[in-house]
Amino acid sequence: MGQLIAGPFAGQLLGQFGAEIIKIEAPTTGDPLRVWRELDEDGTSPWFRSIGRNKKSVAIDLRQLEGRELVKKLAVKCDVILENFKPGTLEKWSLGPSDLHPYNPDLIFTRVSGYGQTGPLGPRPGFASVCEADSGFRYINGFPDGGGGLAGPPVRPNISLGDSSAGLHAAFGTVLALLQRQKRKSQGSKKGGATVDVSIVESMLNMMEGIIPEYDRKGTIRGPSGSSVTGIVPTNAYPCLPDVTSGSNPSYVVIGGNGDSIYKRLMKTIDREDLTGPKFERNIQRVKHQRLIEDAISAWTSKRSVDEVIAEMNQAGVPVGRVATVKEVVESEQLNARGAIQDVEVHSKDPSGEKKEWTVKMSGTFPVLDGVDSRPKWAGPDLGAHTEEILRQELGLQTHELARLRREGIIA
Repeated sequence: MGQLIAGPFAGQLLGQFGAEIIKIEAPTTGDPLRVWRELDEDGTSPWFRSIGRNKKSVAIDLRQLEGRELVKKLAVKCDVILENFKPGTLEKWSLGPSDLHPYNPDLIFTRVSGYGQTGPLGPRPGFASVCEADSGFRYINGFPDGGGGLAGPPVRPNISLGDSSAGLHAAFGTVLALLQRQKRKSQGSKKGGATVDVSIVESMLNMMEGIIPEYDRKGTIRGPSGSSVTGIVPTNAYPCLPDVTSGSNPSYVVIGGNGDSIYKRLMKTIDREDLTGPKFERNIQRVKHQRLIEDAISAWTSKRSVDEVIAEMNQAGVPVGRVATVKEVVESEQLNARGAIQDVEVHSKDPSGEKKEWTVKMSGTFPVLDGVDSRPKWAGPDLGAHTEEILRQELGLQTHELARLRREGIIA
C-alpha cells in the first residue's frame, strides 16, 4: 500500500528475492510515481517500470467503504502490510493493526513515515528532503565557509536518499519481523504479529557514523566538507584533463589514498615522496597537512586524462574511480559482467490503444545471493493489470461481481 519511493522501494527489494507483492493503487491515477520525471511512449515513467518490478498491480479505491473492505479481506490473507501513509491514515480507514489483528493475529505491519508512528512530530507528513534536513544530513553536505559552517545552501544529492534509506530499513525490518514471528511460533507463542516502525529521519541517523558520539564526548559539530570527508586524508575528487570526446569542463576521479601504506604508494606515483615520512605517517598527522596534500594530488591529476590517472593508480594499487555519468554506468564492463544492469521487457499500449513492446534497462538484484536469479521477472505493470486475477484467486469474486465493482469505480 506504499506509493512514491520509500514503501515501493522496500517492496521492490522484497519482491526481487521472491516475495509476492500485491500493490494497491488508486483506480484512476495509480501511484503518482507513474508520471514522475521522464515519460515513455505510453505516458508511464521508466522509473516506475523499475521500482514496480515483480509486483502485481491491483486498482482499488480506498476512498470508498467497499474498496476498503476488499483491501481488508486481502490484507488478512497476507503475511505483511507495507505502507507509507501519514501516521493515522490506516486507522482512519479501519485498516490499522487493531482492526486487522483480530482476523489475522500473525499479520506484520511495516509502516514507513517521516518521523515515526509516535512522538510529538509523528503526525506530521514527511518527505525525504525535509527529513534529511531534520536528521542533520543536509547540514554536512555542501561547502564550508571557513569557520566550520555552510557557505550557502546545503548541497542535495540528486536522488531521494532518505526515501531509499527508509525503504532499505523497511525491507530489513520486515525480514526481521518474519524471523521473529517464526521463532515465536516455534516456541509455542500465540503472538505472531508485529509492527515495524520505520522513520525516514531515523533511517538517515543510522547512516551518520560518529557524528552524535563525537558531539557528545568532544562537543564537535561536524560541518560540510565539500567533496572530501572530515578527518580522513587524502580522499577526494580530483580534476583531470577535459574529456576530448565531449570537450567538457575538467573530468574528475575520486582517489582514496587514506590507508597508511596506500598513501605512500600514492605519493610515490605522483613523485611527491617529500610528503611522506614522520609528519605524514598516520592519518591523524596527515589531517594537519590536508591542503598541502590535496593540492599536490590535484596538480598531478590535472595534467592527465581520467584514463591515464586510473591506469597509474591501478598499477600502484591505489583505489581510484572515475566520476561516471549514467551512460558510463550502463556501459560498464564490470557491472554488465555481474548482471547489475538488466534489460526487462515492457508490454503496454500507446496513447491510441495500440499494443507496444519494448525493453527498459534497470538495476539487477542486490545483494547477489546464491540460488536467486538476478533478473527481474517483469517490469512495473500497467495500472490494474492484476486486479481481476487477484480478486478471483484470493477472494473468489465472480465475473458479475467484478463487473459491478468496475461500473461503480471501486476497482479498475
